[in-house]
Amino acid sequence: MAIQITYRRTSRLSIRIVKNGDVHVSAPIGMPKRELERFIEEHSEWISVARRKTCQTQQRRTMFYSQLPLQTQAQVDDALQRLKTLIEPMVERRSKEIGVRPSLVCYKAMISRWGVCNIRNRSICFSLYLLLLPEWCVEHVVVHELCHLLEPSHNARFHALMDKNFPRWKEARRETRQISRMEDDDDV
Repeated sequence: MAIQITYRRTSRLSIRIVKNGDVHVSAPIGMPKRELERFIEEHSEWISVARRKTCQTQQRRTMFYSQLPLQTQAQVDDALQRLKTLIEPMVERRSKEIGVRPSLVCYKAMISRWGVCNIRNRSICFSLYLLLLPEWCVEHVVVHELCHLLEPSHNARFHALMDKNFPRWKEARRETRQISRMEDDDDV
């Protein structure tokens, strides 16, 4: 286990576990090394539990995304065609309803996001892994990205646009998170 200590302008110590299981500690500038070591030792049980949970989460994510094989060009081409067939009619219909038009719609094998809206050039990119979600959750992502063409941030105006254009968006987001984490509980 690697422990990385970063000194910052902060008034307290904090610990977080990153995706690979390493421990990152933020400490106030000038804090004595002995005090840091004591803090880490006092929190060793928490670190152990948190590292185990992080490892389990990463394993579940890997299992989820491995359901859509994208190792060969043929697999990528097949996924791309299936996703276009699903999304393009949604984008067409929902664009008219919302009153926006993306300049470009593209698709990539993104695992950190379901969709991305580039406000500057008005393009939207969707993850190939949307194929692993129910259709209504995919439509939620389409509406979400189209609404960003009207409101770039996740503020009250954006939420009002989502409420108007996809009233069950919170439920869809919850289900999407639950499916992609491969969990049975509802704590999102």
